[in-house]
Amino acid sequence: SRTTRRCRSDVRRFLVGPIPRIVVLGMFAMSLQRILFAEHPLADVKLQFPLALVVAAGATGGSDRGAVAGFALGLMYDLSGNTPVGLMALAYGIGGMVAGYFHLFTPDPQWWFAAAYAFVGAAAGVLAIPLMEVFTGESGWITTRILVEVPVVALAAALLCPVLMRPARWMVAVKRKKWKAPLVGLRPPAPLY
Repeated sequence: SRTTRRCRSDVRRFLVGPIPRIVVLGMFAMSLQRILFAEHPLADVKLQFPLALVVAAGATGGSDRGAVAGFALGLMYDLSGNTPVGLMALAYGIGGMVAGYFHLFTPDPQWWFAAAYAFVGAAAGVLAIPLMEVFTGESGWITTRILVEVPVVALAAALLCPVLMRPARWMVAVKRKKWKAPLVGLRPPAPLY
């Protein structure tokens, strides 16, 4: 009976944890990428909606959670497309980690700080894709096309970040911090009687 309770507790903890949430939102992000963003390029560049979700998760949850979400969503992208397995996982993981690195400076960033973090993280993620393709022998070296792709994808991720912050926070199981006034050195008021 004790083992059964522990097993049920472990199953319950897994089901409410971040892994099923990442899978559910990742499937939604992949479907939006395939149906909407891949079919309607902007300035002849396919926007990376899963990368925008990953960098929003990194900006709100930190570098470790951004890297995990990036690896999971990148792996889902690899398995649903024609890229080598692990290529987009590594690139998205780098993007989520870079966006989350700035979380060290502001633990609960405002939306405009998070958008700036998302811009930098998405730029790092998009720059990592051709580098990983070179290592895997998938294509040639970096072309001048990257000069158009990086700003367009990074700007799109920065614009989508304020909208994606709440789902990303839920996806990586981060609760918003509540600030309380410190009580150090303060005494309660004296009674009036």
